[in-house]
Amino acid sequence: MDKKKVAAAIGGVMQYLKTEEEALAAAAQAPKPERVNYWGMAGRQASMQMRTLMQMRAFAGKTKM
Repeated sequence: MDKKKVAAAIGGVMQYLKTEEEALAAAAQAPKPERVNYWGMAGRQASMQMRTLMQMRAFAGKTKM
């Protein structure tokens, strides 16, 4: 094989390995997701459910035509 081709192939492999290492390092430094606030989720769900019930009650008499 030609020495230039071998050098290009080795250089490509080295660049690929370097890119993979950088990607792993970036993934390790990524912020971890925050903990789930179950009390907040329950409060929002209750509010949405109450709004749905109020809307159903408000439009209950108007749907009969």
